[in-house]
Amino acid sequence: MRCLRQLLPVSLAVTVWALHESDVGVVDWNTKLIGVPLHGSPHTAPVFHRDYILTATSNNVLAALNATDGSIVWRSIYDVGDPIMAFSHHDDSVSSLSGPGGSTLRTYDLETGHLILEKQLHSPGDARVHEPQNLGISLLRSTNHSLNSTAYFALTNGDSVTHLDETGDIVWTWNSPDQGSMILYSHIIVDPSTVYLLGFAKSFASYTLHVTTLTATTGQLIASVNIPANIKDERTKFVAVSSQTGPTVAICVNWLEDGALKAAVLTPELKGQVMALPGIKYDRISDFGLSTNGQFLAIKEGGAAHVMHFDANASSLQPIWEFGDVAQSETQSDSHFVGSLSRDGEPRVARVYWSNTYHSAIHQTLAIHLSEGKASVSGFAFPFQTLDHGVIWHVAFDASNTNETHENTRMLLITTTGSMQFWQHDKMQWIREEALASIQVAEFVELPEKKVVMSHAVVDEEGYFERLQRQLSDARNLPQYLANFARRFATGSYATVTTSTASSSDEDTLTRDAFGFRQIIVAATSYGKIFGIDSSNGRILWSRVLGLGWAAKVGGRIVPTKIFVTRTVSDPEGPQIVLVTQRVADNSLVDTVLFHVNALTGDDVIEGHQSFPRVALQGLDAVMGPLVDVFMLPNKNRTVVMLDEYLQARIYPDTPSAQAEFESFAPFIHLALRADIPDRRQILGHQLALNLDLSQFLVAYPTWTLSLPQKEEIHAVIPNTRGPIASIGKVLGNRKTLYKYLNPHLTLVLTSFSPSSTCGIYVLDVVKGSVIYHASVPAPGGVCDVQATLTENWLVYYYFDDEFSGTGQSKGYRVVSVEFYEGDGPDDKTKSSELSSYSNETLHISTYEQSFIMPHGITAISSTSTKFGVSTKDIIVANRKNSIQSIPRRMLNPRRPKHKPTSEEQEEMLVQYDAVLPEDARLVLSHNYEVANVRRIVTSPSLLESTSLVFVYGLDLFFTRIAPSGTFDVLSENFNKVQLVLTVAGLGIAIMVTKPMVRRKRLRERWY
Repeated sequence: MRCLRQLLPVSLAVTVWALHESDVGVVDWNTKLIGVPLHGSPHTAPVFHRDYILTATSNNVLAALNATDGSIVWRSIYDVGDPIMAFSHHDDSVSSLSGPGGSTLRTYDLETGHLILEKQLHSPGDARVHEPQNLGISLLRSTNHSLNSTAYFALTNGDSVTHLDETGDIVWTWNSPDQGSMILYSHIIVDPSTVYLLGFAKSFASYTLHVTTLTATTGQLIASVNIPANIKDERTKFVAVSSQTGPTVAICVNWLEDGALKAAVLTPELKGQVMALPGIKYDRISDFGLSTNGQFLAIKEGGAAHVMHFDANASSLQPIWEFGDVAQSETQSDSHFVGSLSRDGEPRVARVYWSNTYHSAIHQTLAIHLSEGKASVSGFAFPFQTLDHGVIWHVAFDASNTNETHENTRMLLITTTGSMQFWQHDKMQWIREEALASIQVAEFVELPEKKVVMSHAVVDEEGYFERLQRQLSDARNLPQYLANFARRFATGSYATVTTSTASSSDEDTLTRDAFGFRQIIVAATSYGKIFGIDSSNGRILWSRVLGLGWAAKVGGRIVPTKIFVTRTVSDPEGPQIVLVTQRVADNSLVDTVLFHVNALTGDDVIEGHQSFPRVALQGLDAVMGPLVDVFMLPNKNRTVVMLDEYLQARIYPDTPSAQAEFESFAPFIHLALRADIPDRRQILGHQLALNLDLSQFLVAYPTWTLSLPQKEEIHAVIPNTRGPIASIGKVLGNRKTLYKYLNPHLTLVLTSFSPSSTCGIYVLDVVKGSVIYHASVPAPGGVCDVQATLTENWLVYYYFDDEFSGTGQSKGYRVVSVEFYEGDGPDDKTKSSELSSYSNETLHISTYEQSFIMPHGITAISSTSTKFGVSTKDIIVANRKNSIQSIPRRMLNPRRPKHKPTSEEQEEMLVQYDAVLPEDARLVLSHNYEVANVRRIVTSPSLLESTSLVFVYGLDLFFTRIAPSGTFDVLSENFNKVQLVLTVAGLGIAIMVTKPMVRRKRLRERWY
């Protein structure tokens, strides 16, 4: 019976909307991403391995890309609390260390990504925190050729080494006696008989190097000594290189001391002398990928770069090549050095930099022939577009196929805007915009009609003869139009919901389709880049780099905060957006910067013209300081209002008309702002007023205070989702009406209370601070993971309940649906949408609330939106199964009866309450797509009242559309238009034939 009760509401829901197999890839699209590679550490930076590119990314993903086309071969998504610390590759597998301190070892198959091995090396709770977090973590794979097997050597926590065999069984574990209190190991090197651990040891005024050797077979301590060194801090790099000499490996550790390069050759007994390279002062040394071959890089104080080589046979260290001035200057950028081995095992060193003189990127390759004692450099320029992709951040180099002509030279570039570019010689083979995995804000922008676009292009400054010529040219298309009209009328081949966007997306002109499904998605990322994406296919239409302004000289980053559509297709200027950002400079100064962009082209509206070649967008410095709040007025100018740290209201555009409209709106603006006082949090209501004694701007002053309990933290303030309201009430089965509580000043506040491990949900009236609704839910482990949305009179929120609250209760994911209505019950109308917020009637409401159990956790939640608000609002959620699901409102109706529905309740389409929301594949909008780590769901109306557009972003991007109440305003694709036309035509012919017969019959009846 329970299954039948679950199937009934689901069957009612899926009849409204279900995706057919033929619609997959037509009405939706999915873009899989991996995130921007982590290049700050050699343990996580991208590397070439055969025809694969392996990398760990900032989105906590370990991935393998096909180097030929850039497609994702496989990816493994790690949990937030399990960050990737290091990875290494060996033959046909890839291994990683993840978690706090490198607590977990995993191994994947190189070609398929299937998990081969997973082993916990220590408890995450026993991890030691270092900065950076992967300091003291390293992973090596060693091959025993005699036994034809491989082994793992993992350095974790900076003080522990674990040796595992290829099956994952632990052979031995060694822990540092001081447990990291004085010694922090950061490097591990293994030869067939000895394990070398290298790190820092603390002294009174500085750091010194410490080396420990262990037997590779048993882990027994051989020696542990301090190497005399004077190192300023633990972040100073030292480089350990090794070189194969027959069956043994010679190891040399190198460091800088007061500009002098010093080295020590290591033996298992750690008995040796410190060597110094006299006469040359160096600024820094670094490993560029050839440390296992005996080479590293040393930068001189004058700017030249030496490629150093450790000769194991002679136990000597010497420079084998000098690059000229590699320091950043007015003519060139800083150089990137990366090493690789050729197919015959010879070292190759690539130098990549940007030349301001030639306005292109330069690639130089140093070919080292150790056997001959020779080296040579050759290079080429390649057309890297720095104005479109920022600055080169990191370079990966594959020298396996490099020859003298460089035709097969392969390299991977990572840019500051998050682009991954694969180049073969001077041609870019593919590009991946991985910054899209870090979208901060996104918004839909409607496209203009085709005829409007074409007319705007020629009407400006058009004379009489030009107009006559254009009209005659348009008239030439009249016969074709009539023929097409006749064909469409006869065959019924009109645009359908699946063919509309497909046909429009094939056109070069940015125009909407018949139903408004094709729009532009404007998205801004945390890597200082803004994109225009075609909603019909996910193609990037344009992209622009967000300039730093004055902060370009000191460095900084742009953090997108809000995005507003300030002009639409109805305005003469065309669609435009304003992006509000925070510019965080490296000197700790924070400013508010606005970018005003043409949504169709990406051009800068502030400059007023299109620049060729395109340069980075230079925004408007709107506020010299951080931002407290920002919103847009619903007026003619669509004015953007910003509150600075002194609660002064700044507007954009700052024109006399916008200022006048803002001052007229000011008395009706009510804000809820948080006040952060140590151990005491408050929510303060504010209004705007002008006080010339304090400021020339309108200033927000407090009107009410809501004091929260001590140590209750405010997590988010979410305004009510505003949209058209088609109905102010709900008619019941007994013909009475429940009138919706439509207070336009409602705001949702989410809090956390650590002493009791609970989360708070508040619904406030921001005019006078009244608490309309409050609930307290559990916070498992003290972490509040509440997702909520508030639209019209409907509140839906999600949380995880880890408590047994009563008999028959259990742990689970809960979704609570709350509806607010006016008065004490049906037919009690207070006109809340028109009522003054200062009236006592605003608190005269009735609340219906019900809790449901979800099968899976939720990462994001939103409601659908349509043009006029007639269609039912459904809830769209992103669950932890990496899928997007729709929950019909009928399923979340808090008035669902707990008994068999009566006839009156059946008239309202109410179904019997069941605590568990059934998991039905027909309600999964993403069907077989994987949409991982979703952060937000954005919905937008289309021209069809029945259909809402849905854009989902997180690690992946996903777009689809949903019709909560069915496509009631468009004919189905299988509608037989031909049969209808033939039927009408047949009836017309029958009327024409029978009409004379009837006329003659009536005439005869009159005579006789």
